[in-house]
Amino acid sequence: MDIYQRRVPIILIIVLVGILVLQFVTNNPNSTLLIDPTTCEIYTKDLQINGKQYLNEFDPKCLDLKNLNT
Repeated sequence: MDIYQRRVPIILIIVLVGILVLQFVTNNPNSTLLIDPTTCEIYTKDLQINGKQYLNEFDPKCLDLKNLNT
């Protein structure tokens, strides 16, 4: 197979785009970042076990809104 054939770059581009699409489709995270409305603490919710894991971080916008309301 000659590397300068016309089909080789086209096939290579199709393979690379296919790999990129496959990575994008399989990059579905098992956890999402959420904010606890009462404490403004950020936590992740694991979709496989349906549990919460607090990250010891607080959302500054939520804290500002809480401070304005009190």
